[in-house]
Amino acid sequence: MRLALFDLDNTLLSGDSDFEWAQFLIEKQVLDREVYEARNQEFFEAYKAGTLDIHEFLDFQLKPLSRHPREQLDQWHTEFMEQKVLPMISQKARDLVDSHNDDARVIVTATNSFVTWPIARELGVENLIATEPEEIDGDFTGRVDGTPAFREGKVARLRQWLKEHDLKWEMFDETWFYSDSLNDLPLLEIVSHPVAVDPDETLKEHALREGWQVISLR
Repeated sequence: MRLALFDLDNTLLSGDSDFEWAQFLIEKQVLDREVYEARNQEFFEAYKAGTLDIHEFLDFQLKPLSRHPREQLDQWHTEFMEQKVLPMISQKARDLVDSHNDDARVIVTATNSFVTWPIARELGVENLIATEPEEIDGDFTGRVDGTPAFREGKVARLRQWLKEHDLKWEMFDETWFYSDSLNDLPLLEIVSHPVAVDPDETLKEHALREGWQVISLR
């Protein structure tokens, strides 16, 4: 049995769905440009630098979900997929996912599941581990449900997912994790095949030092 894990943003996508979702809402004038655009960029830069406060970011990112009915959010997301997400999916990314057709496949992403489930389905990946926005009666509260899937949280959430599916890490003969980010080192370091995909400089240096595979999907 084999397991293939994929980061999403700047790995399978040639961009960041979290960042682009906020930009999309700004462009639709759902969010105030003056208030949100600079803050969105600030969080994005902190993520790339490995200094992101995940709880502060999630408060920023999830609050807008709580201000609108789910039907409206779903309608906006359909537009978001067409305008922002599909142009970020390369054929190389689709081919990589397809190369693991015979393996268990999971996208593991810090981005919330509302934004990412439709993207996972578009890529044909059956399983998703993402940060979960809290819901009450089908509507979002603006808070997080459980552990964010970020840094060490990705490892914790993966172990939780395995338990929920009556699986154990030791059952897998080979494991892969594909990621672009230094933030994913905790998960990259436990798989048998860590792969740096268009990596940031810190991850690239680490991957070359450790002899990890480095690839590009661009």
